[in-house]
Amino acid sequence: MTDYVSTTPGLFPLPDWAKEDLSDLKGHQKGDLIDGDEDAEIATAYDEAREEVVGVQQEAGLDRVSEGQLRWDDMLAHPLAVHDAVDTQGIVRYYDNNNFYRDPVVQGELDFSGDVAGELEAAAEFVDGDDLQAVLPGPYSLSDLATDDHYGDEAEFLAAIADFLAGEVDAFPEVETLFLLEPSLVESAPEDGLDERASEAIDRVASATDADVVVQPYWGALEEKVYAHLLDADIDAVGFDFVAERDDNVYNLQEYGATDDVSLGLADGQNTLVEEPEAIRDRVDWVYEQIPVTDFETVYLTTNTETFYLPYAKFEEKLAALAEAAEIAEVKAA
Repeated sequence: MTDYVSTTPGLFPLPDWAKEDLSDLKGHQKGDLIDGDEDAEIATAYDEAREEVVGVQQEAGLDRVSEGQLRWDDMLAHPLAVHDAVDTQGIVRYYDNNNFYRDPVVQGELDFSGDVAGELEAAAEFVDGDDLQAVLPGPYSLSDLATDDHYGDEAEFLAAIADFLAGEVDAFPEVETLFLLEPSLVESAPEDGLDERASEAIDRVASATDADVVVQPYWGALEEKVYAHLLDADIDAVGFDFVAERDDNVYNLQEYGATDDVSLGLADGQNTLVEEPEAIRDRVDWVYEQIPVTDFETVYLTTNTETFYLPYAKFEEKLAALAEAAEIAEVKAA
């Protein structure tokens, strides 16, 4: 029987009180600057905000609980932005939306950092390992968002990013699931040759953990060759953004099949309209009606994108809707 799992791709909005407090402490709003060396007051505020968003997910009944990535001022570029070998330079638009990050310019060897592992260890104080979900940028997206001023070769740089992320993953505490966020596979699709290397880089990161690995592209659908190569990676699930694009995602599933598990982005991570749980479950049925493969072992029900864009109250409502949708799906499948 299929297991329906409610979750998110992480990257949450800050609680309202934390947004105000941290703005006062840092002198700017989230989305500007943090370098990993925040002072005690700022660190305490983030610790309290992390505990709150963990509790909100647990109260909502989510099956997988994310640390929240509240410190990720530079969005997916964060793991590099706090690295000692990286110089964060000018402000860059985050894909095609109104959020920005500092350009992480890699100027030396990408050795071990441990920043994300530390965040997960803090979250693990409140979450059982069977429920904890890690979130990272995928290696292709992280290399796409960064500037290489050290390795000098595109393939070598992508491989170095993959090795760096694999080392970070190896230091994680026990987690049940790892979401690798790969919007660049859609937004800046790799060309011939690079698409295969992107899959190999993802495989390198996935091999560093025993957790279930979900690769979550979003803001559209993968090109055919990119999707076909991604299926060659040793991953457990590929994610599909059915909010931004339906037909092309259905086509990929029809033509190339899927992994044993699947992640369905069925709730809008950027829109304040909160979907009814029954409507989310109906969208699962719609996907099943379009594709030949419906005997997935696990179906992750999630927002299509990170929820950073939402007002905090709407974010809470989205979590509750996803959790209830998964419960409805479980009952219907029984």
